[in-house]
Amino acid sequence: MVTTAMAYGMKKTVPLSYDKAVEKTRAALKDQGFGVLTEIDIKEKLKEKLGVDFKRYIILGACNPPLAHKALLAEPEIGLLLPCNVIVYEVTDDESVVAAADPEVMMQVAGNDTLRTVAEDAKKRLKIALANV
Repeated sequence: MVTTAMAYGMKKTVPLSYDKAVEKTRAALKDQGFGVLTEIDIKEKLKEKLGVDFKRYIILGACNPPLAHKALLAEPEIGLLLPCNVIVYEVTDDESVVAAADPEVMMQVAGNDTLRTVAEDAKKRLKIALANV
């Protein structure tokens, strides 16, 4: 499956169940040096807070420590845009979408050239991770 660019991210529809897509996404992120710092189960939170049903959907806060360190050294406030968000959501029983925020787009708002190279590296790694799901 092909990864498609969006204005603020990149996504890929995969022929995998939600559980398998989440598992493969975690593994692909790990292979590219990302750890998952946060997880938000949107289906669970919407049920808990609003009493509504929603498809299975998770937000993974992915962090590559060396890249995060470089970014924070360049601009301490960049933590407002970290970690890189990666989502997985269910389309059907055997199809899911995996998407990641585009670090280059996120870092543009800072206007700091040092962050550009960090964002390029992060984007390259996220694209590889998505390709490997």
